[in-house]
Order: sequence, then C-alpha cells, then structure tokens
Amino acid sequence: MRILLVEDETKVASFIRRGLEQAQHVVDVTATIKDGDYLSSVHDYDLLILDCMLPDGDGRKLCRDLRARGTGTPILLLTAKGATTDKVLGLDSGADDYLTKPFDFNELLARVRSLGRRRAVPLLQSVTIADLSVDPATRRVTRAGRIIALTPKEYLLLELLLRRAGQVVTRTEIIEQVWDMHFDSSSNIVEVFIKVLRDKIDRNFEPKLIQTVRGVGYMIEAGANN
Repeated sequence: MRILLVEDETKVASFIRRGLEQAQHVVDVTATIKDGDYLSSVHDYDLLILDCMLPDGDGRKLCRDLRARGTGTPILLLTAKGATTDKVLGLDSGADDYLTKPFDFNELLARVRSLGRRRAVPLLQSVTIADLSVDPATRRVTRAGRIIALTPKEYLLLELLLRRAGQVVTRTEIIEQVWDMHFDSSSNIVEVFIKVLRDKIDRNFEPKLIQTVRGVGYMIEAGANN
C-alpha cells in the first residue's frame, strides 16, 4: 500500500517508516497538518496515519476536514492520550481506528493490514497475461510454468504494471508508487528495474510482455514490441 504518515516526532516517524517499508509498503512522511492536507489532496493514498498532537494543530481536525471533503481513505490516529473520551473524540472525528502510544509495532502492522482491507482500491486478483501468472495472495510469479523469483521492489513494479495492464504507466507514477515522493527523480532506478524485470519475465520467453512507450513510460500487454 501507499501510506501517508503525519508525525512530527522524528524518531517515531523514522521507526514507523522503516518498519512499514520492511513490510513492503511505500511511505511518505510529513510533520504538519498543512503538508498532510496538501499531500493527501494530490496523491492517492491507501491509508493515512495521523498523529493527534502536531506543531500546527490537532490531527483530529485534519481528519474531520478530510471527511468533510468526502475523502474515504482509511485513517489511523496515533496519540499519547489513552483515555476513553479521547478515543471517542478521535473516532467521532472520522478516524477508522485509534492507537495509543507507546505501542507494539506488530499491533500497528496488524491494524494497517486490517485497514488496508477496507480501502476503496480492490486488491489485485490472480491474473494471467499470455503465460505469465501472478498470485497476489502469495506473491507467486510464474512464466510458462516456471517460478520467477522477484525481489519486493521488482514485485511491486510488476504488480503496478499489471494493475494498469494495457495502459501506459508513467515514470513519475512508478517512482511515486514503488518508491516514494522523496526519491531522486533524476535517478535511473526505474530504467534499471525495468531491465531487471524484463530479464526475468521476458528474456527467455515469447511473447514479450513489457513495452516501452518512449518519452512516456511503460506498459504490460501480450505481444509487446519493447
């Protein structure tokens, strides 16, 4: 999933971000309501994690504002306040869940998984293109019956292309959804990963599936000409 974390405590934000990335999520981090409001309006997130006590106000206000604008993205509130009245206020502001600091990271991950199941974007179902088969539940990828071993980032790239099968995915979209908004856009990492992915799923097989649309991006479809 692509997650926005609004947390002003640097160590806490770093800890959460690192753990979520290890769980194969893409995470954008900001420290203020103003920036969180802006980022949530220009990017399509699967989950928002908001701290309640932020330098420029209460995260619950951002939650209320987002709901007032019709944002349906699941929201998890983080706070040091554990009283029942605080939880009620948080949930009544429009949050889907509420987690009190300090917390066990495994509990945070479990709540993230639970909220992820509520997201508006449906999980990718098992898909087959030509003789390429992908099972998202197990992340098992095969081509012509042969298992293709992919790293987490390679899998995320393949899944993004499959979600948009037959459509062009721009380089910017790949960077934002497989890496994050802070990634150096001048890097050639996208081209490197596309080449590696081609070597694994196209090099010894026909038809070729990954197509380059020069000056625009990449797409996956049966019978690509690369």
